[in-house]
Amino acid sequence: MHIEICKSKIHKVTVTEANLQYVGSITIDEDLMEAANLIENEKVQVVNINNGERLETYVIKGERGSGTICLNGPAARKAAVGDVVIIISYASMDFEEAKTFKPSIIFPDVETNRLV
Repeated sequence: MHIEICKSKIHKVTVTEANLQYVGSITIDEDLMEAANLIENEKVQVVNINNGERLETYVIKGERGSGTICLNGPAARKAAVGDVVIIISYASMDFEEAKTFKPSIIFPDVETNRLV
């Protein structure tokens, strides 16, 4: 049996941009991606603390050290610049393996979106 568990989590970052005219996705500072063990094109869930919206999209690599968190395309309608979001990815794995798996969870500075 396989189950889905939390693989990676960026806990509380601030949306810096919302680009409705982009094709779609979420752009994330490459430093945050590496620290949270996320890769480009990985599926993520974005949970908006300010308005309760939840959406699924995929990751685009943002400029390293920029603090960028940009919702693109239709996702831009789900958050405003300044909203605080949580970004989560999940993995499917064997039930027994899941019991010992440790997710990568980071807690960046919510004001700057940089690692502390």
